[in-house]
Amino acid sequence: MTAEIICVGTELLLGDIVNTNAQFLSRELAELGISVLHQHVIGDNPDRLRELVAQAKSRSELLVFSGGLGPTQDDLTKETVARAFGDPLHFDEEEWQKILTFFARTNRTPTPNNRKQAMVPTHGRKLPNAHGTAPGAWFEADGCIAVLMPGVPREMKAMWAEQIRPVLLERQNCTIHSKTLRVLGGESSIASKVAGLFESDNPTAAIYCKTGESEIRVTARAATEAEAEAACDARIQQFRRILGPNAYDVDVPGLEYTVVHALQAKGLHAATAESCTGGLVAQMLTNVPGSSEVFGYGFVTYAEEAKSRLLGVDPALMERYNVVSGPVAVAMAYGALHASGADLAVGITGIAGPGGALPGKPVGTVYLAGADARSGKAWLQRLTLGGYRERSIIRTRAALYALDLLRRMALDLPVEEALAVPGPDTPPQTLAI
Repeated sequence: MTAEIICVGTELLLGDIVNTNAQFLSRELAELGISVLHQHVIGDNPDRLRELVAQAKSRSELLVFSGGLGPTQDDLTKETVARAFGDPLHFDEEEWQKILTFFARTNRTPTPNNRKQAMVPTHGRKLPNAHGTAPGAWFEADGCIAVLMPGVPREMKAMWAEQIRPVLLERQNCTIHSKTLRVLGGESSIASKVAGLFESDNPTAAIYCKTGESEIRVTARAATEAEAEAACDARIQQFRRILGPNAYDVDVPGLEYTVVHALQAKGLHAATAESCTGGLVAQMLTNVPGSSEVFGYGFVTYAEEAKSRLLGVDPALMERYNVVSGPVAVAMAYGALHASGADLAVGITGIAGPGGALPGKPVGTVYLAGADARSGKAWLQRLTLGGYRERSIIRTRAALYALDLLRRMALDLPVEEALAVPGPDTPPQTLAI
């Protein structure tokens, strides 16, 4: 089945509202094995909308609309699509009563314009909206389906899940299952290693880039749920064999969840000592429910005096090597380990920018150390993140490196294969502490 997504609203064209609906619908349709040929954003103009609907109807089997179902005069999506599909609208008293009840519940009074929201297809069917006043609509003619949903993302997603997706899935005559593999590293470097695995039609795989990592979404179609899930698992194992430890988990919200779960599984406690990341690593860890079981201490030591007083970093060490240096990062990790009584700790110091560059240490230079009380050793990396320029990106990537180091220490994975590519003058090394 081929599809087009049509998002209606002048506010979308003007950039006043970010069009998150198109992203959601694209991923949902891909998961159902439906090919999206075009995406459109169009203003509240009936003539242009009429022309677009006629073109889309002539070349695609499914038209998915969001927006333009409101009570105002320029909300004409339903009327325009109804004419294109030869399906007259009629007033639905049941829907009108729902609208009146909704307004009464929110202590508001409907206007005469709201009555147009109770107009529904005669030959097609209405799509109930349990989260707002505007029902959706389903039109079908000449081998083409049009589904109309509200533009409010919360309402649209609920209507899609409750009213539309199940019907489309049934018409596909198969079961769809998806899993998302999270991988540390950039999209281009990952894709070059596993390019062949993206060529299959079933299971399909798509890669999505995020800061410091990527998602690979694998979707399989099969006769049963069990067969589809097994096909997903088999393809994910192929990805993991090629990508190694950088492919860190499946169907988790982020790396911090994997770290917390790994610490819980191993019965370990972690601590952090942060300078340039300003507590971001601790914040990410504590966003995970249950993190209090494995994380009790986070030190934000921005000033040299704080590093010395809270972590026991020798002022002479900072004077000799500079506060942004490998020895200071190791001392911070070691200090956090002993101040907290944790099993594992990371120390981070660096230059997040935009200013502060030092000779031989440009903006984006970050030293990351990990200390392990079990082995009495520490690991040190110099990260060169200056190519990303933005302070927030440098900090976020440094935090991801730190989380990955915690994960590798907890699971006894090779630290030498860590996410970051070290600076040429400081390769990964093991230091006795």
